[in-house]
Amino acid sequence: MARIENGKVALVTGGGQGIGQATVERLHADGFKVAIADLNLETAGQLAQKLGGKKGGAIAVHVDVADRDSVFSAVEQAMSEFGGFDVIVNNAGIAPQSPIEEITPESIAKIFSINFNGVVWGIQAATEAFKKLGHGGKIISAASQAGHVGNPGIGLYSATKFAVRGLTQTAAKDLAKYGITVNTYAPGIVRTPLMEDLAKKTAESAGQPEAWGWEQFTHGITLERLSEPSEVAGIISFLSGPDSNYITGQSILVDGGMVFN
Repeated sequence: MARIENGKVALVTGGGQGIGQATVERLHADGFKVAIADLNLETAGQLAQKLGGKKGGAIAVHVDVADRDSVFSAVEQAMSEFGGFDVIVNNAGIAPQSPIEEITPESIAKIFSINFNGVVWGIQAATEAFKKLGHGGKIISAASQAGHVGNPGIGLYSATKFAVRGLTQTAAKDLAKYGITVNTYAPGIVRTPLMEDLAKKTAESAGQPEAWGWEQFTHGITLERLSEPSEVAGIISFLSGPDSNYITGQSILVDGGMVFN
């Protein structure tokens, strides 16, 4: 099916690979003009060119989500270059191992600056843009099944995702009067570079083969398989479109049946 522009503009952080890349590709196919915001501008630029560049509705934007000014600048650039702004997907994140006894002030500061603070800055920047443009919008952030049930070995990652869910619920209530909906998507185990790295490091730290590392995270998936990034992108597509207009403050699990509410 040919792409038909829908007149909307979206920005995706961490859009150069993994779930972010799949989201960019899906939203672009849905008709959005998409700003691919990433710390790695080269990767983002390659994806933008693949999608036809600015004329085709895709631009690369440099962003460091831990830096508030950088996030605001990225949103402003997207709004300026495309002449509007409607959706932000706060997708960027990291998932290091964090055994409880090894957690340090530095490790807490680093992961929260990206996984949590980056979402705060994204919510603020998008809200400012929507208000400037005089309309509502959609704010969508990355949670995780590990933000619904604590996962072993990644306590800090789980903590950041629980925090994102709490922030989202409050933001949904505070921003509803402006016509802004605020939701999260909560993936399970997705075949991405980030997950591959985590599985390998988990196996290495236990002196086990890589397959063992994957098993530590994939045990208990009802559908008995890993998720592909495109499957998560489908939920983000739904949250970005009109069919989700009456949904806010929610965390939608897309984990193959790992967590049941």
